[in-house]
Amino acid sequence: MEGRQKKRIIIVAIYLVLLITFCIFIYYAFLKPEETCFDKVKNQNEEDVDCGGVCARCQKIEAQPLVSLETGIVDSGIPGEYDFYSFLSNPNNIYGSQSFQYEIRMKDASGNVLTERTGESFILPGEKKYIVETNFKLETVPAKAELAIKSSQWIEFNQYYQKPDLEIVNKNYSEITGGVGFSEAKGLLKNKSPFDFELIKIRVILKDNNGKVVGLNSTQMRTVKSKEERDFRALWPNRFPGDVRNMEAQAEVNVFDSEIFMQRFFQTQKFQKY
Repeated sequence: MEGRQKKRIIIVAIYLVLLITFCIFIYYAFLKPEETCFDKVKNQNEEDVDCGGVCARCQKIEAQPLVSLETGIVDSGIPGEYDFYSFLSNPNNIYGSQSFQYEIRMKDASGNVLTERTGESFILPGEKKYIVETNFKLETVPAKAELAIKSSQWIEFNQYYQKPDLEIVNKNYSEITGGVGFSEAKGLLKNKSPFDFELIKIRVILKDNNGKVVGLNSTQMRTVKSKEERDFRALWPNRFPGDVRNMEAQAEVNVFDSEIFMQRFFQTQKFQKY
């Protein structure tokens, strides 16, 4: 009996090996997609994805690194919680980064790292934008914050392109006299682009009379149609230190993500190709 059982196991194993071999042969002979210079995969003898080797020569991009013009920490008003901001500048007029990774470090007065956080964003050629990260929970009051750019994926914009036409008007910041929360920021977003955007992010930066950042917040708007105007609101639940005299609001759409917008009016926009 044991000999028959072993024989059956061997026969089954042989059939399985033959079946797997046959399936592999069918896949590579008939089903495997043909390797091309446009499949967004580094294959064949390519030096990078879809370039070099049998494909066109890889384009070498020599972009200047992103510059942090200002970095700071803001007391959120919640005990033990702090917010971070950095005002970034892209010094490249023809290169944009479709994705860059960054690392934030909060340090105490002695230079010891209290906490770290990583993130990802994008930036267009010549653009200046805020990076805002909120709700850092710390037991020690941070004395300094640093932002380090870890990696950037650059793309050359060698032709004219049109940025999404977004405008924020009727900006207003006020303390809440009745109801929940300490204060709120309001505004009206106008989408002047010929596209319905699936996601628009809005960052709110509050400053005092001397231009010092005293409050940070952010919100998102889903499915904003072309030519549509929508109100937005950002709420601060607790009182925070500082006297607000100026409010900035920055709206952005990730045009590198083709799924973030769809065209309503059939006219070509240059940034679609990126």
